[in-house]
Amino acid sequence: MRKIILITGGERSGKSAFAERTALSMSANPVYLATARVWDDEFRERVRRHQERRGPEWTNIEEELELSRHDLSGRVVVIDCVTLWCTNFFYRDLQRADQDLNWVSECLQDLKTEFDRFTAQDATFIFVTNEIGMGGVSANTQQRRFTDLQGWVNQYIASRADEVTLMVSGIPVKIK
Repeated sequence: MRKIILITGGERSGKSAFAERTALSMSANPVYLATARVWDDEFRERVRRHQERRGPEWTNIEEELELSRHDLSGRVVVIDCVTLWCTNFFYRDLQRADQDLNWVSECLQDLKTEFDRFTAQDATFIFVTNEIGMGGVSANTQQRRFTDLQGWVNQYIASRADEVTLMVSGIPVKIK
């Protein structure tokens, strides 16, 4: 049976660890779908630590954009994370940003379309995301555009999710 779970919160709030525990409570062999692009050595080390923490029971997949390329029917899948997935779409099309006022709308539509295509599978999806818009408004136009995009994608996923959990200082707070 298809199920969508969204786990959201601030940085270092315990989102990924909670998502992993949730997945392991549902399956002995869950899938970890990593959306990150490794930008530098510090991030490469962060990825290595995450992989080491998970252990051999996990199937690891790396996919920056097209999540739906992977048939995960019947599986429990942690998608970590929506923020990095959005970043990949955002930077893929960034060169259009200054010339096209509809660029953020089109980027959002691309993300929604891919989300719908991916979650049409009969699987359990556990999405991890960040609440980046809870702080002040950035003076940087590009950061404001990304914050808007991220917030709209989070709202879209939450509206389709069966469950939503907000992580606060390592404590899960059930929202939906």
